[in-house]
This record gives sequence, C-alpha cells and structure tokens, in this order.
Amino acid sequence: MQPFSSAVPALLVQAVRRYLLEESIPRAVKCLEMLSEEDIWFRPNGISNSPGNLVLHLCGNATQWILSTLGQLPDHRNRDAEFAEQGPIPRESLKVRLWQLAYDIEQVLASLDEEALAREYHVQGFEESGVAILVHVTEHFSYHVGQLTWVVKAHTGRPTGYYEGMDLNVKTEKEGPAT
Repeated sequence: MQPFSSAVPALLVQAVRRYLLEESIPRAVKCLEMLSEEDIWFRPNGISNSPGNLVLHLCGNATQWILSTLGQLPDHRNRDAEFAEQGPIPRESLKVRLWQLAYDIEQVLASLDEEALAREYHVQGFEESGVAILVHVTEHFSYHVGQLTWVVKAHTGRPTGYYEGMDLNVKTEKEGPAT
C-alpha cells in the first residue's frame, strides 16, 4: 500500500463540495419545498425539533465550524436559539439561509490549503483538525437531512425523488480501480 499523495487534500475538499453543497443543502431545500409552512414548524412533542429548527441548527453548526473556524470569521452562534425558535420563519427565508450558507462555504473551501486542513482548531469546546471539521459538518448535515427526509415522507406520503432517473441496483465492478 502506498502512502497518501498530495492529491488527497484536494480530493477531500472535492468530496465535501459534492456531499455537502451538491447533495445535502439542495436536499434540505427540497424538503422545505415539499412541506407546508405549518409542517416546517410542527413539533410532535416538547423534546423534538421541527424541520425549521433543524435548518436553523444546520446553518448554525456549519457557520460555527466552517465559516467561523476555518474561515476565521467572528463566531456569533447562539445554539440554544436554534432549538428554541417556534417560528414561523417563512420557508423562503430558510431557503435563502441555506443557499447563502452554500455560497459562503464554497468561498472557504476555495481558500483552504493543506496546512489549513492539518492545523488544529478550537471549536465548540473541541480540538479538531481542519480535516475533522469538514468531515464533521458533512456527516452532521447528512444526519439531519435524513431526519428532514423522514418528516417529508411522514407528512406528505410522497417520495423525495433524490435518485429519480438513476438505477441504484448497478453492481460494483471488481476489475480494479477506475482510471
């Protein structure tokens, strides 16, 4: 097995762009579009979060971890407020926040170098490398987008269509690595 090459940092940033900016954020927007304004702020009980709360939380988390930490912007996050919000913040406002977040994250991703990815940062009480920050935000977004997806299906009885037109039953080819 060969050691990592200098291509690995660029491949990581490319994967974050794909999974966070091209999949998770557009899926969160799609979920908002599929829900009624009332459903966006529905909480089934006092300890559950509404889809609106989840969107605010995702924006707060990604802003703190990527924009404030890696992008070195001031950290003004009020995490408790993300969950306390009862709404209604209109769907369009939440969508604008997500698209602005995607734009801002892209600016930070474009500025990262290998040193920034290897450096240790203090964020939300944790010591994390730049790589760990990108992995955290990507998986955190995916986790909560899964919750949003479940809510959409439960409230609408409709599929999200994320993979519409794709054959997901294609088998893995074992002829070796792609070239």
